[in-house]
Amino acid sequence: MASVAAVSFVLVLSEFLPVGLLPAISHGLHVDTGTAGLLVVVPGVTAAVAAPLVTVASGMLDRRHVLIALAALITLSDGLAAFAPTMGVMVAARLLLGLSVGGFWAMGAGVGSRLVAPADADRAASLITAGISAGTVVSLPLGALIGRLAGWRVAFVLAVAAGALATVLLSTALPALRPTGAVRAATLTSALRRPPVALALLATAAVFFGHFAAYTYITPYLQQHAQLGPRAVTAVLLGYGLAGLAGNLLIGFASFRSPRVMAGCAAAVLAGAVLALTLTTPTPVTVGLVLLWGAAFGAAPLIGQVRVMRALPQAPDAALALLVTASQTFLALGSLAGGALTDHRGTTTAFAAGAVAVLLGALVPVGSVRRGEVSS
Repeated sequence: MASVAAVSFVLVLSEFLPVGLLPAISHGLHVDTGTAGLLVVVPGVTAAVAAPLVTVASGMLDRRHVLIALAALITLSDGLAAFAPTMGVMVAARLLLGLSVGGFWAMGAGVGSRLVAPADADRAASLITAGISAGTVVSLPLGALIGRLAGWRVAFVLAVAAGALATVLLSTALPALRPTGAVRAATLTSALRRPPVALALLATAAVFFGHFAAYTYITPYLQQHAQLGPRAVTAVLLGYGLAGLAGNLLIGFASFRSPRVMAGCAAAVLAGAVLALTLTTPTPVTVGLVLLWGAAFGAAPLIGQVRVMRALPQAPDAALALLVTASQTFLALGSLAGGALTDHRGTTTAFAAGAVAVLLGALVPVGSVRRGEVSS
């Protein structure tokens, strides 16, 4: 599990590294901040398409070989980004990353349950998704710090080194993982017709849309609205990431008797913190709200994973592929909407819109459960 968590860490580090570097990248590539936000949008859109396609195309291949190939592709994409001379080349690099994100999450997120006893499946998933939170811990402050000290390209070079190490670790530690059955397109479409699956995906999608409408532009918010200097921004982003890691670990060791209730509580806290940030003046309260935001979202990926896998226990690969498609699609749409609002109305407007979307996600009902299905 540690090797899968390591790749998860690098994957999230690579995906969200630009969030802490948006001002520097936009200046270096001569584009505005909203356009630079496409570097978060593009891998999200690509991942949304890649998740079901890679899952279906991999057929009966050993999942170990597929995951190693996807991990290697992360390293290649970061290397291309580090030396990208233009925005076009940078976007191409992020397309490659999106392919890795979609394929890896669709298959890698469920690996933990195959490496431990069934009773420990939720905790195993928590340890793997802890790599997500750890990547969040590092990506924003690392981007802000390295961008300030050595330039944004050096941050991507460090991501290349981390990706190479994670790929080696995965190739040496992960055992053979024969697929439990090939996922077909019909499996995916059939799953979407089940109310518990569709509604769990909708709730997760709304939370991801709202979160990333705000989160993608947290660095300009802290600089412009909260009026924090570069060192303070780095410290706050580090605190955000650590809070997210704590939220993930706490939720992983909690009881999952009612993931729907847990999802609603996390969404309400997240939305409240983001909305409050639009109303506060630069004070220590601002920092506290950012930490609360991080803790609430740190729980969201694991809750979404548990909900959709319990709604479709007979086809976990299909469930995760659909979850990745939903979350990454709305991640991208949220970042895109947040960029438009940031460029034309300011970051506080993007934050307010994101908070409303998250609240709507908390209101999505559970849906009916047919006999033989598991409740979300």
